[in-house]
Amino acid sequence: MDAILPLEVPSDEDVLSTYGIEACEGGVCAAEGIKAAGVCANLRGDPTRRDLALVSADDTCVCAGVFTQNRFCAAPVQVSKERAATGRARAVVLNSGNANASTGAPGVEVAKQVARLVATELGCAEEEVLVASTGVIGVPLALDGFVAGVPTAARALAHSTKAAHDAARAVMTTDTVPKESSFAFQVPAGDGGVATVHVGGFVKGSGMIQPNMATMLCVLSTDCAIAPEAAQAALSEAANQTFNKVTVDSDTSTNDTCVLLASGAANNELVEKGTDAYLAFAAAIRAVCEELARKIAADGEGATKLVTVDVLGAATDKDADTVARSIANSPLVKTAIFGHDANWGRVAAAAGKCGVDFDQYGVDIDLLGVPVLRKGLPVPMDEDDMLRRFEGPEVRIAIDLGVGDAHARVWTCDLTYEYVTINGDYRT
Repeated sequence: MDAILPLEVPSDEDVLSTYGIEACEGGVCAAEGIKAAGVCANLRGDPTRRDLALVSADDTCVCAGVFTQNRFCAAPVQVSKERAATGRARAVVLNSGNANASTGAPGVEVAKQVARLVATELGCAEEEVLVASTGVIGVPLALDGFVAGVPTAARALAHSTKAAHDAARAVMTTDTVPKESSFAFQVPAGDGGVATVHVGGFVKGSGMIQPNMATMLCVLSTDCAIAPEAAQAALSEAANQTFNKVTVDSDTSTNDTCVLLASGAANNELVEKGTDAYLAFAAAIRAVCEELARKIAADGEGATKLVTVDVLGAATDKDADTVARSIANSPLVKTAIFGHDANWGRVAAAAGKCGVDFDQYGVDIDLLGVPVLRKGLPVPMDEDDMLRRFEGPEVRIAIDLGVGDAHARVWTCDLTYEYVTINGDYRT
């Protein structure tokens, strides 16, 4: 009898290799012309905890952004979305501890005042400063902490790995670790040679994780000289394929913000859409976003496992995404993973409940790289081997619907006792 082989799941490594994209150090400060800082402004009532981050370009530069689609969008989202639409910015200021959401016109005015404080320190126009906030909803955000904190952050701005790390820490709420990523690649330079371009960034996100985007504040930077339209297109596509494919608890935040600053300091030939250089840039942006997205899912509130769900063989991309989300959001699937139970029946049930049309006797399922279902019928598995596989940090689920060629990938985490504890005590 022939051995049953695991499903073939697409890999992103070939894309990175094609464009010579490699990981590098530096986070949001990997890009030349970008500085960062993370300071204690006592915005959280703890003078020892970093809670105010500032990321600034040396000069006004190209900007792109994507934001929450929650109708209860926060005041800083309202301000930053309008300003990012111009395609130009100088800096992003972020705070943790208070979302400045559901705060009405006074909240909008506070967000603008915070930007005004930053603009004064940097010597730029107020409209060139974007703002972002995370924390408790419905509580007025006091300006007091920013009056002293913004000048402190401006003085601390530096182009260094430590500065990038400090900024990443300052935006954490229930995150257990800071989340950073950076990559480098080469594109043509204006003088006929080649220029090394960097893309990096940080993200916060741990709970209320459901597209569009997570409860997420993200700042990305690059030293690539790129047209505003190209920067926005690359960011939007990357966010759609990464941040919008993360779900921890199926809730969508009021404050989701992802901003890209492009300093142009690499002095490369201007990158326009439709060029090979654009394809390399888009792949690098996606690589950073995917690494950050995976870190969000792995650090989901109370999580012990990163879970990757691949749906193959769907009739359409929408069908593949629907099935993937149904599996990733299933409390029964997530608790089975927490309990190290190789219960493929929960995966099958979650796939079958979401309204997507397929024949159950054409479906294959792999769990932890092991074939457990073929053509809708169970494959014998070694329970002891499965328990050993559960000891790893990531659980992979792959399901082939057998009706087409579409594929979707979604990241989630397991559902644990600690998730209930964290969210039951969140406001206290």
